[in-house]
Amino acid sequence: MIPMAPGVKPSTREVLDAMLQTHAQEVLVLPSDSDARASVEAAAQEARNAGLRVAVIPSRSVVQTLAAVAVHDSAAPFDADAVSMTRAAGATRYAAVTIATKQALTMAGPCTPGDVLGIAAGDIAVVGNDVQAVARALVTKALSAGGELVTVVFGSDVTDEVRESLPRWIETTHPLVDVVTYDGGQPLWPLILGVE
Repeated sequence: MIPMAPGVKPSTREVLDAMLQTHAQEVLVLPSDSDARASVEAAAQEARNAGLRVAVIPSRSVVQTLAAVAVHDSAAPFDADAVSMTRAAGATRYAAVTIATKQALTMAGPCTPGDVLGIAAGDIAVVGNDVQAVARALVTKALSAGGELVTVVFGSDVTDEVRESLPRWIETTHPLVDVVTYDGGQPLWPLILGVE
């Protein structure tokens, strides 16, 4: 199983080399980013041509990758495992918080450099001035469609106060929801959120 790092756009050669270096006959690849999908699919085809059995799990975010890895069963038949992991990734809604670097007109209204942007499923859904407030709005929107688990991946730029208070707020405001946190250390994205 090869999880790809979020925000990293590997070349087809790099992905193929990683698959071959596993020395496995069956390889599961989790791109964690829709922008990496083309090079991953091309590498998977080359690996198949070389005799490997490869499945690309369509994860578009690190939280979808985490959901897929959580249900991975190395004892299960390869195809059944790939289907299970694909379902888990697909059932995970994802969002993220970042900081605007330029002025723009978004689906959520205008933004200027320094504004906090809440992105849900690839579209800007919230524009604000506070990381925690934007994250709360994203979690509330995501949970309005249901969910039992919120995954929070903290980036390298998130404050200790947000690390402590956001999970506590989720648990208090949504007492029937479990919260899992990870220190992802990713730059540019203070928070990546998943709801299952």
